[in-house]
Amino acid sequence: MDDIDGFIAAAPGLRYAFAIKAKVGPIQDLGQTARGHRRVIDILGGEVHGPRLSGEILPGGADWQIVRADGTIEVVARYTIRAASGALIYVQNEGLRVASPEILARMSRGERVPAGSYHFRTAPKFETAEPALKWLERATFVGVAARTPDRVAIGFHEVL
Repeated sequence: MDDIDGFIAAAPGLRYAFAIKAKVGPIQDLGQTARGHRRVIDILGGEVHGPRLSGEILPGGADWQIVRADGTIEVVARYTIRAASGALIYVQNEGLRVASPEILARMSRGERVPAGSYHFRTAPKFETAEPALKWLERATFVGVAARTPDRVAIGFHEVL
């Protein structure tokens, strides 16, 4: 084994950057489309807080979902953050939510379930014109997410 093998086999570290709590509207179920079972959930606003970023989520975004035959949900959320400084940040956050049939049924009925009872991870990308926030565009992040009937919370962790 040479140096490169050890480098690529090493697990990267994570550094907590910030979290969002987004208010979401009811599920708009479009039914079976050419791409799969399509759902759209409006993002109504929310808050952003953490050691590296604070601000608010502006209304007007949405989460476009495909529900796979096995119940796995592919999410693609697009929304805008207004940082505390006033700078705007475009977010495109893609990921997967995976749960057992029992947990999915409970969530579909609007019940709260423990966050650890399902897998919900995302890979966000950010765009901004603000020089002080360009670090968002140059870093890789993983999001650890939780869903309640009217809210999504995501902790964003920078991959080191």
